[in-house]
Amino acid sequence: MIWLHALAIGYAPAYLAENADGVRQDWPRIPLPASKAGLLASAELGQQVAALLDTEIPVPGVANGKLRPELKAVADLRCTGSPDFHITTGWGHAGKEGVTMPGKGKMLTRSYRTEEEFEKPLLDLLGKTTHDIYLNDTAYWRNVPEKVWDYTIGGYQVLKKWLSYRDHSLLGRALTTEEVREVTHIARRLAALILLQPELDANYQNVKAASHDWQSP
Repeated sequence: MIWLHALAIGYAPAYLAENADGVRQDWPRIPLPASKAGLLASAELGQQVAALLDTEIPVPGVANGKLRPELKAVADLRCTGSPDFHITTGWGHAGKEGVTMPGKGKMLTRSYRTEEEFEKPLLDLLGKTTHDIYLNDTAYWRNVPEKVWDYTIGGYQVLKKWLSYRDHSLLGRALTTEEVREVTHIARRLAALILLQPELDANYQNVKAASHDWQSP
């Protein structure tokens, strides 16, 4: 529970903003709830974060089962011709000593279409524009919201990093159907994680307001 609580706090944007120096120095301080109920509630949120981050864990409504309505249109694969899953738009290339370097790739930044639009609270979280991310000239993932595309973990842009290692010049083959679907699943997991941020912030504020007093006997 302590680890899951720490995960919930560490993914709260408000905590990251207030503790940027500690995070940068790899010495963040995590407030501990003063009550068991507070710890359990925070750990439950942390469990949701952990499930969304672990691509091996099925998440109903996000990566399997009946999709949540707000996620249905996210990263929907589209083909304008015969299905071709070779990544040939320059998302990655070999650098010095075989290190994979990200490339510019090909994407179209645009406004949301009517069927893709979110309610304003969700739009504020996911971003006011979206991207179509191209594998090649005929296949693309449609509607990857800007903040999903920009989302980083460990300093790396998640989706762009994934694509860079699978450019045809490096991989030497087309993506499998499962790999193509995995991009959609990852995008939806990241969207769900972003949409969880208000709850994570509220949890952080609750813990901060009623945290364990380490000076007490």
